Amino acid sequence: MKNLMTYDLMETARNTNEWMGASARALAAYPMFGMIPSPMVNLTAAWGAVTERAFSRMVAKPSWGIRTFTGEDGRDHLVSIETLVDKPFADLIHFKVSGRKPCKRRILLVAPMSGHYATLLRSTVKSLIVDNEVYITDWKNARDIPVSQGKFDVEDYTLYLVEFMRHLGPDLNVIAVCQPAPLTLAATAYLAEEEPEAQPHTLTLIGGPIDPDAAATEVTDFGRRVTMGQLEHLAIQRVGMKYAGVGRPVYPGLMQLTSFISMNADRHGKAFFDQIVSEAKGESSESDAHNRFYDEYLAVMDMTAEFYLSTVERIFKNREVALNEFVVAGKRVDMGKITRVAVKTVEGANDDISAPGQCIAALGLCTGLPDEKKASHVEPGAGHYGIFAGKSWRNNIRPLVLDFIDANQSASTPKVRAVSS
Repeated sequence: MKNLMTYDLMETARNTNEWMGASARALAAYPMFGMIPSPMVNLTAAWGAVTERAFSRMVAKPSWGIRTFTGEDGRDHLVSIETLVDKPFADLIHFKVSGRKPCKRRILLVAPMSGHYATLLRSTVKSLIVDNEVYITDWKNARDIPVSQGKFDVEDYTLYLVEFMRHLGPDLNVIAVCQPAPLTLAATAYLAEEEPEAQPHTLTLIGGPIDPDAAATEVTDFGRRVTMGQLEHLAIQRVGMKYAGVGRPVYPGLMQLTSFISMNADRHGKAFFDQIVSEAKGESSESDAHNRFYDEYLAVMDMTAEFYLSTVERIFKNREVALNEFVVAGKRVDMGKITRVAVKTVEGANDDISAPGQCIAALGLCTGLPDEKKASHVEPGAGHYGIFAGKSWRNNIRPLVLDFIDANQSASTPKVRAVSS
């Protein structure tokens, strides 16, 4: 009951700030204040507008906002989202492009479940959808999942990936971004042993903590400093009365957001101060750079307690994947069983979350894979976000990944099939 009340207290604080922002904006909009020659009226309205927007975004799932794009044929193609597999904790979705034949390259993007929605990869999807069939794991907010649906930990996550890969078939290329990299590697190894014909052609791991000890960061240091008991006491709460998942133990999105912002508090504080000034001057807009970034950044989701705690304990502390000792459903998953899936790692030279060295460790684990099917790339000057969504991704990494896929996509690829729900 204590943790449930704490969750509701955080939601109450968020709701109060949203209400204060809306009230300030509405109050400053009264015509009578037009007679007062003071910049404080505009600043109050601006503070209210920015505050209301920021706190309202914290509990809203962003839309994909991918409606159309111009194809190589010069025509505008409509994009619709279809759900292929609907499961309690995630959907497998497909970005269906109308009026276009299925592309030869079929790509499954494995999105991170680390506090933000899969829409964090929106720009990645946009860059790939032009000449690829794109699918993505759309993880659900734990607060909206009833307790009756049971637990969800790293083993369940891995088995979800196995099911999604199996559903899409072997003519597939998988790209895992950040947090899911070790679990995607494990899912691929699981398929290699249990159902070899369902393996994908290629696996690209981008900025993931395969071996967290290979290069220390603030994230890995934190995992070493705290005990599991301390972490559970400090981070885990129970979903409050407002949501369908009431009573479910979670690592709340609002608490995660506090941690995200505290890492660069000065930069975020300046960004919001500048936005208030721009709003007061009438220079801001609905889709300016600030709003585009923070509408996504502030939209956070709860993680199940068992997923968060098992990630810290098994991936970071015990390094089960790095030591090739990861167990799924009572069975050890041997990365050495991967013998025909081409594996590429991508790292950012300036990545302060998954530092260079952590991801490339995957290649050393694939002892059964010939060297010609292994590749790695370290992007100079790129940080964590840039290697999958920034300029470095668009201009350099994306072409390298697609070339890698083309080079390793089997000549005997089965005829591209339409996958539907």
